[in-house]
Amino acid sequence: MSDAVQPTAAEVRAAAEAVKTALDRHLAAVERRSGEDDPTVYEAFNELAAAAEAYDELLYDRYDEVTPFEIPGTEDLPPYAGPEEPHAVSVLIRRDYAVAEPQRLLAQAQRIEAADYDDGAEASGTVHGALGILFGEFEPDEIASRHKEFGLEEGDSTLWVTAADEPADPGEWLEGPFEQIDPQRVVCRFDVSAVFDDESDDELDDLDTDLDEDEDLEPLDSER
Repeated sequence: MSDAVQPTAAEVRAAAEAVKTALDRHLAAVERRSGEDDPTVYEAFNELAAAAEAYDELLYDRYDEVTPFEIPGTEDLPPYAGPEEPHAVSVLIRRDYAVAEPQRLLAQAQRIEAADYDDGAEASGTVHGALGILFGEFEPDEIASRHKEFGLEEGDSTLWVTAADEPADPGEWLEGPFEQIDPQRVVCRFDVSAVFDDESDDELDDLDTDLDEDEDLEPLDSER
């Protein structure tokens, strides 16, 4: 994108704030929903999707970066069967990575270990040890934004926001944090996968095939 039409940093920041506002409005609409097909929830969902799409485009145009989520269409969401007025929410995140460059990962871990540990530990000498150091040192969001520096390659990722009747008691679910998740209590979810790009490519290939077939058709001769 040329500099003449490139969005400003302030515009990107404003779009990010719009996403935060839309997310709050969506949750508030869900908390006050009057039924399964509440039009307020539907409207808030669409506003959130539009705000997220606008932010994603500006972020890419300005910084050549993308967001780690996509808002699927309403037809992809299971029927919501959670409380009409949730008193708590759980945020579930899964991000997959491939260890594409083990030596880069080990080198990063060794630098962290040399700077932060004085007990002579050598956990950075193995891949699993290096991963432990890396994820112990950095927040997951920072690893997601800097994964290439750590020799990692992004795979699929998903984020689920689920509604709960009441907050869980301290330590209640720590032994099995990802068990017994009810998809029908998902308020919203954000998915990223290369399969989406593959589907788009397939659609373009189908379109090209159709166009090629049309070019092979002979025009009708009125004298025949």
